[in-house]
Amino acid sequence: MTKPVDDPTAERLAAALRCATVSTDDPADADTAAFDRLDTHLELSFPLVHAQLELERFGYSRLYRWPGSEPDRVAAILLAHQDVVPADHPQRWTHPPFAGVVDDEFIWGRGAIDDKSRVVAILEAVESALAAGVQPRHTVYLAFGHDEEVFGGDGAERMAERLRRAGVRADLLLDEGGVITEGVADGVRQPVASVMLGEKGYATVRLSVSEVGGHSSMPGRQTAVGRIARAVSRIQDHPMPLRLTPVIADMLARLRQVMPAPRRRLLGFAGVVAPLITRVLAARPTTEAMVRTTTAPTVIRGGVKANVLPQHAEALVNFRILPGDSVDSVLEHCRKVVRDNGIHFELVGMSSEPSHTTGPGPAFDMIADVARAIVPGIAVTTGLVPGATDSRHYDDLTGTRCNFAPIVLNERDLASIHGTDERLSRVNYARLIEFNRRLIDHFAAATTSAVQTSGVDA
Repeated sequence: MTKPVDDPTAERLAAALRCATVSTDDPADADTAAFDRLDTHLELSFPLVHAQLELERFGYSRLYRWPGSEPDRVAAILLAHQDVVPADHPQRWTHPPFAGVVDDEFIWGRGAIDDKSRVVAILEAVESALAAGVQPRHTVYLAFGHDEEVFGGDGAERMAERLRRAGVRADLLLDEGGVITEGVADGVRQPVASVMLGEKGYATVRLSVSEVGGHSSMPGRQTAVGRIARAVSRIQDHPMPLRLTPVIADMLARLRQVMPAPRRRLLGFAGVVAPLITRVLAARPTTEAMVRTTTAPTVIRGGVKANVLPQHAEALVNFRILPGDSVDSVLEHCRKVVRDNGIHFELVGMSSEPSHTTGPGPAFDMIADVARAIVPGIAVTTGLVPGATDSRHYDDLTGTRCNFAPIVLNERDLASIHGTDERLSRVNYARLIEFNRRLIDHFAAATTSAVQTSGVDA
């Protein structure tokens, strides 16, 4: 059984959480002093990493190269990000979001789960391996972005392009996204580890309309606000079609073994009753995202005064795109269901297509085996990350992509990500460090000293 991390290890993460490295849409608004403090903290805390690995900076993003004994082949690119989202309503938190409080059970603070714990855990594992004289057989890269929460354009995108120019092709890309959940998978009693093999695409569509305006006492049949409201209603009431993709079919086939008998029987006929299965999954928002391009109206604007007809109105609708759909098909769907030639449609902000989804393969099996060794008794399955991660920038640089961390979270823990009272237990942090250390030992030459140091079979 994994033991909780000791006080010094917990404190190194807590100190990183005290650096309020909040992402901003405009880089000029970023708190550069916070990023500078985190930079200094990482270099002081992990001296061997910074003495022995090559480090290239892209703004505040950090790309480390750990040459292997056979350096031309790349074993892995390990991703994580240093930035965090803002903490709304800090007065509602048990401890201030950037206080980095450590108690007997938890390490508290914004970024404790998403995603500074992975940055620091990877560095803990590499520092430990270097102290033990471990060297990977094939080269390993660590890529820590600084703007993932605002889509990674200045960090991950530049680091990925650097690797692309260098001709890097890794056996494994590992990033955030999947975890081990308790009490979340409906009908499954044991914890479920979701090792994600790709992610959905992303698009925000702006709908806009212009009218003549005038006095509210003499309105026409529809105002600009009314037209936009009707358009948004049509888009929300006519979502994109349900579909069972191969990766979700694989996910269900793996979960079938630990489901109650009625569901096992149903999933045994998945090829025949796929429409029924997708309708069952669509009944809950958490599972509907697996089988549909989701539609979320998020912003609507129009008008200036109660007695003035608006001359302009607009709305923003966010889509998370299932593999098989595309950014273009989302736009076409909006035009088709709205049926109003006066509404203008355009993409705003960042857009990305659904990622290439890799098959499970040997790298997936290795991740699954390490997860089972750390948290015995789990069910391991596949899946898709519903949100956007830095991984999408590296899609063409790897044979297998996995989004996963072996931390055990319940519904409350999941709600704290981008929410209130984000925290990570000492035991979960120990699991995260152990997971990365075991991966490093897997990448290393199978020497007796490396095996004895880690206590892991090579």
